[in-house]
Amino acid sequence: MAQALKADNIIRTEALGKRYRSFWALQDCTITVPAGSIAALVGPNGAGKSTLLKLLVGLSNPSQGRAEVFGQQPSQDGTYLTNVGYLAQDIPLYKQLTAADHITAGAHLNHIWDSAFAEQHLTKLNIPLKRPVDKLSGGQRAQVGLALALAKRPRLLLLDEPVAALDPLAREDFLTSLTQAVAAAEGALTVVMSSHLLEDLERISDHLIILAGGKTQLCDSVEKVLASHKLLIGHADLAPENRAYDIIEAKRSSQQQGLLVCLRDPHFASQDWQMHDVNAEEVALAYMKQSRQQTKNERSDV
Repeated sequence: MAQALKADNIIRTEALGKRYRSFWALQDCTITVPAGSIAALVGPNGAGKSTLLKLLVGLSNPSQGRAEVFGQQPSQDGTYLTNVGYLAQDIPLYKQLTAADHITAGAHLNHIWDSAFAEQHLTKLNIPLKRPVDKLSGGQRAQVGLALALAKRPRLLLLDEPVAALDPLAREDFLTSLTQAVAAAEGALTVVMSSHLLEDLERISDHLIILAGGKTQLCDSVEKVLASHKLLIGHADLAPENRAYDIIEAKRSSQQQGLLVCLRDPHFASQDWQMHDVNAEEVALAYMKQSRQQTKNERSDV
């Protein structure tokens, strides 16, 4: 179900995979990410989200398939990394250094660097520039990490679970800062952000990538995903009309059954089924459950 390749896609992968000995952390991953979008990368633990981001930033080499970012293979080459910002889940900062120290170091290590932006961003949030970062709160450290990543003025920003350990207010501040940075870039900044917090991602994302079982389950714009996925409610004894849709998740009670489906026919209508809209979180969870059940079935057949 991967989105068709387009000329304006910043990221393209085809059958991308990463194997560690006999274990596939990622396999047959085909995705695209349009320029200027905020792409939500979602999936359960072990789905391959971190592996995919490491492949895209050039920290790891694929075992199969290919990845292209800006039309070239990801690497640790300085020219490539100039255009890519990466923030790992643990927000890697030097504990004894202050935010100001990190900004100064960044200016020495990067060809393109906007110290004024980083300082203004943190000052606006009342984050002390002269305090060692290990004395800052988790939310403050996350904002320092984001400010440093954005100070590179990257064309692509990869974020690996940056808000996982933050309280709701700190998450809100982080996501607001991120959306403001994307808006200010006027299409020149593309973001891929992984998270387990689907509700937060749905509010800020316009592109959705679902990984489960190490494979791509879905990749498309949020608008198209919500338009093509519906919840059908009908009597328990109704037979599914499989020609019109693919069933992603089915729930059945004694009185009725509910089907979360992907419509093949966008004009589908039925007197027997009530159709309801769903949100991105419901879609993502349905695909994850489907993948988990498929994995169980495969194991039972061995």
